[in-house]
Amino acid sequence: METVEYVIGLIAVIALAGVGALVGFVRPRRRRRNLPPRPGQQAGLPGDRRDGEEHLPGVGDDAEVPRDSATRTVEDVGLPDGPVVERPAPVLGRLVRLRERLARSNSALGQGLLALLSRDTLDEATWEEVEDTLLLADLGVDPTTRIVDALRERVKVLGTRDPAHLRELLREELLTAVGPGMDRTLATQRQGERPAVVMVVGVNGTGKTTTVGKLARLLVAQDKDVVLGAADTFRAAAAEQLATWGDRVGVPTVRSDRDGADPAAVAFDAVKQGTEAEVDVVLIDTAGRLQNKVGLMDELGKVKRVVERHGPVDEVLLVLDATTGQNGLRQAAVFSEVVDVTGIVLTKLDGTAKGGIVVAVQQSLGVPVKLIGLGEGADDLAPFEPEAFVDALLS
Repeated sequence: METVEYVIGLIAVIALAGVGALVGFVRPRRRRRNLPPRPGQQAGLPGDRRDGEEHLPGVGDDAEVPRDSATRTVEDVGLPDGPVVERPAPVLGRLVRLRERLARSNSALGQGLLALLSRDTLDEATWEEVEDTLLLADLGVDPTTRIVDALRERVKVLGTRDPAHLRELLREELLTAVGPGMDRTLATQRQGERPAVVMVVGVNGTGKTTTVGKLARLLVAQDKDVVLGAADTFRAAAAEQLATWGDRVGVPTVRSDRDGADPAAVAFDAVKQGTEAEVDVVLIDTAGRLQNKVGLMDELGKVKRVVERHGPVDEVLLVLDATTGQNGLRQAAVFSEVVDVTGIVLTKLDGTAKGGIVVAVQQSLGVPVKLIGLGEGADDLAPFEPEAFVDALLS
């Protein structure tokens, strides 16, 4: 009897477990909770839209069919027609600004000399200090010797200690050393049926491309028509940089459509297009190269020879960094041998008190400084004026 009851109980337990499992398996799915409408959306519209109802875009709407809506056109925004062309600063205005900067940056030279010459006793030690001051200003040995000897003689004969008189004596000697009689005119006048051709050369890092761009602005300020030639085909960004400078003042740039193109061919095409367009000046930017790289210097000579098939190159401007000092003289000598430099552009003259490099490079090459750069601004390039330069030193 007990055995029968045990079997019946066991069967009942198994049956109840099976029913429970079956109930769990067929349990109905949970009903989805209705989500609240997105901001601006009518309730009950999870994805589709009732016709005629306003609907603001919500999260995820970019995946739906775009809604018809009015869009602003370019004309609505009011954009200017074509690129904005700048008007460069006039030459006279920038000269005044450059003189002020030069006076601030180089006043240590002039003031130091005046302080030495105004001492009660001008003994040998004082004259040695005067000489050291000039040498530290990169004036060069020969010009320094001539200036000191002339000053010693004039002070001895006149017996003066008046600061104003000494300043005038120093001004006269410095002005003589700078060379006021040198021809500093830029050859940028049309030559008959062809434009004037100006090549800009120099070592790496002196700012040749920037100088070409600033020179273009200077010429545009003088109402000249200019074409730029991007013959620096080694530096990938050089042509783009030059074109940007040109675009800012409405000047076209002739460039190659591939990197590493023949720079002589680009320069030739620039002069050709400038001649056909009857412009006043063609400015040719060349790649920077070290003066001791024979192959690169030979290539520079080739660029000039190819350009001269159109006619003479009227101006070869060598860009020198004023902070390089005497090393700049060695650079100048080699470049002058290869392409017959006709003028010097001194950049970064505002960042150094070594204004004597003007005298040194002219004495070394017999070539005048024609342009000076005194800052990074677009119009911080101006013709060099000896009297203004000396007056700024002594201000």
